[in-house]
Amino acid sequence: MASIAHKVVVVGGGVMGVSIAYHLACEGWTDVILLEKGELTGGSTWHAAGQCPNFVGNYTMAKVNHYSTVLYPQLEQLTGQPAGWHACGGIRIATTPEEVDWFNHVAGYGKTIGFPIEIIDPKRISELNPWLNLDGIIAGAYTPLDGHVDPASATNAMAQGARNLGVTIRRHTLVKHIKRRPSGEFEVQTADDVYVCEHVINAGGCYAAEISAWVGVSTPITNMEHHYLVTDPLEAFKNASRELPIMRDPATAGYYRQEQRAGLIGIYEHVGSKEAWAQTGGIPDWRSENELFEGDLDRIAPWLEKALERMPIFAEAGIKRVINGAIAHSPDGNPLVGPVVGVPNFWQCCGSSSAVAQGPGCGKYLAQLMVHGDSDINMRGLDPRRFGDYADSDYCRAKSFDDYHHMFQPPLPGREDPAGRPNRVTPLYETLAAKGAVYTESFGWERPKYFSQDGQTERLQFRRNNIFDLIGEECRAVRERVGIMDFSSFAKFVVSGSGSAEFLDRITSNKLAKKVGGIRLTYALSPNGRILGEWTVTKLGDDMFYVIAGASAELETLALLAQSRPEGVTVQNVSDEYGVLLLAGPKSREVLRTVTSTNLDNAAFSWLTAQEIVVADVKIRALRMTYVGELGWELHIPMANLKTVYDAIWTAGLTHGIRDFGIAAVSSLRMEKAYLGFGTELTNELTLIEAQADHFFAPTKGDFVGRDATQTKASTGCKEKIIYGEVDALDCDVQGGEPLLHGDQVVGVCTSGGYGHHTGKSLAFVFAQPEFTRGLELLILGVRRKFSVMTAPVWDPTSDRQKC
Repeated sequence: MASIAHKVVVVGGGVMGVSIAYHLACEGWTDVILLEKGELTGGSTWHAAGQCPNFVGNYTMAKVNHYSTVLYPQLEQLTGQPAGWHACGGIRIATTPEEVDWFNHVAGYGKTIGFPIEIIDPKRISELNPWLNLDGIIAGAYTPLDGHVDPASATNAMAQGARNLGVTIRRHTLVKHIKRRPSGEFEVQTADDVYVCEHVINAGGCYAAEISAWVGVSTPITNMEHHYLVTDPLEAFKNASRELPIMRDPATAGYYRQEQRAGLIGIYEHVGSKEAWAQTGGIPDWRSENELFEGDLDRIAPWLEKALERMPIFAEAGIKRVINGAIAHSPDGNPLVGPVVGVPNFWQCCGSSSAVAQGPGCGKYLAQLMVHGDSDINMRGLDPRRFGDYADSDYCRAKSFDDYHHMFQPPLPGREDPAGRPNRVTPLYETLAAKGAVYTESFGWERPKYFSQDGQTERLQFRRNNIFDLIGEECRAVRERVGIMDFSSFAKFVVSGSGSAEFLDRITSNKLAKKVGGIRLTYALSPNGRILGEWTVTKLGDDMFYVIAGASAELETLALLAQSRPEGVTVQNVSDEYGVLLLAGPKSREVLRTVTSTNLDNAAFSWLTAQEIVVADVKIRALRMTYVGELGWELHIPMANLKTVYDAIWTAGLTHGIRDFGIAAVSSLRMEKAYLGFGTELTNELTLIEAQADHFFAPTKGDFVGRDATQTKASTGCKEKIIYGEVDALDCDVQGGEPLLHGDQVVGVCTSGGYGHHTGKSLAFVFAQPEFTRGLELLILGVRRKFSVMTAPVWDPTSDRQKC
């Protein structure tokens, strides 16, 4: 058995695997070999319908999808091999006002990303598709750059491009095992050879979970059966001068288009869907090649009938063939692209339910990340580490089925998907639910979103809805009296041992506190100075620190803490061991002092310090800081005692008008205080200088990861920066992704926003060209609204309320 060395081994020769191989070569890594057990595209790629839409309800995924409509038309010129691209455009149908709002929201994406969207009326729809039944249709979103591609041709064109650049592709080479050497290299074992490499990329498609299991990594995907059918040729299409646009229709739960002279209809049934290979654990046999399942027209009949009603011309033709093949779904519908926990240089490039549309972008941005350490898009929504151990097989199946069922439903703000929940709950879960808590999920944790004391449910829409005033009441309670929230979802770590301070200093941007009890906000950076993590670090002792991060960043934080940890330093994940109560508001000191003997006066317990206190006979760690811009404490409590402490504080707070509040109120309050959000303003796309967070950058403390790159950015200046401001809004606020306009010029994009209930102002952060300060407008749901730049928070700009 020969041993063959390469820098990178890609396992899997579908569109995802070939794309990453091609794009690695484009970025300069050509010592790459791709191993495919059969023919290229022999898994899920070959049977895909091949649509490539620009219209996507997620900003990051819109960037990913858009790239396919840029690359595929150029592939023949770039590689010398035809890709089978059909530039026919696409129309998404709206039958409700909420869908039209969604169209206008995504049209804003188009302006910032670079693809056109036109909101068209039924008359224009009929001009583009004269065979469409317009009953109930009120508008369409027309994306003229959409198209479809022959999956095999496109994949083989990228494969040829990869070969042209020096990549090796070996077909009929079954990978049987992967193991990691003590040196960190990998051995990728086939029947005849062992490939030794620095990096392995799992692009195994439907086999991805089994491939990653070889190195002890869980891959949360479920393989689902999906039908589409092709009709017999239609005489009406025979002499057509142009191809029909691809139609996407929520009422039919799918898509339909012209396929040469025939029709093609794809269905995502809402009930009765099936997991592929369920009888064998959801993974195909290794001998599987070009596999399809028996068609089940009865299963999709209700939606197929609606599609035929919408396109009566298709009903005139017989069914030529039925394709029922497997496609992978992740729990949240986004692909898994990036690193994993615990196995450095093992990368995922799998889990895409629309791999032909997403493969080029996934390959491009993963290649950037691997070669350069950063990518040009916010990778958090793709990062495989966004799922933890809670995402077991039952959770994955429940969520993946739910995602499949909702494939063609608009992602209305506020939608909560109950499938697979709850998972990570605190001892307060039932107590708060009985008080009206409506929960939202973050990294498996159930945390209060708002409290519906009269039992009303949220009306889902892009505009302010029926819980708008309710959230305002929660905000006013925090601003005027005192509020309490179960914020246990924070990721929490104890870093201890000799050299702990030096270790943390080396991987974070800010100075650590010198005194025991001191608290500092700091950032983990990439070598290029991009923001990878936002941490609150409390000094518990000379060689002990308490590190807090956002819930969704738990595994990313663990990886950053583990990757360069020296001997003698230990990192303990205590996220499940401690609950957190956020007690905030001008009356918070009066409430807390009635349940503890600790002196809470400002001189004895100052802002940004921590102490151990006792409440209801429970020792807790009290951190005097909040994310809402008010006097208050984060109380970190042994999880088993969380309810005991909550009950004591609640009883003490009744005379002060205490109120429960949720994360929706936190979002409003943080906007008033102009606090940046991790994952929105603070992302791997930006440096601290661009994020206007340079006050957490301490270059004089000594060398640390990202210091030199950040200093360079500070000296050379930024083309764009995060800017804060007020929006002259009407009945809708910024969601994120809206374009900032100066006249007809796009000069920025919104990162987040919302309504400040206490100040009565609609607020937003934008990433924009800083020279534009006047004459600015935001395009919100298709309407231009004035945007006024603000140089200080609208609420308590000097932080006097927190310091009092």
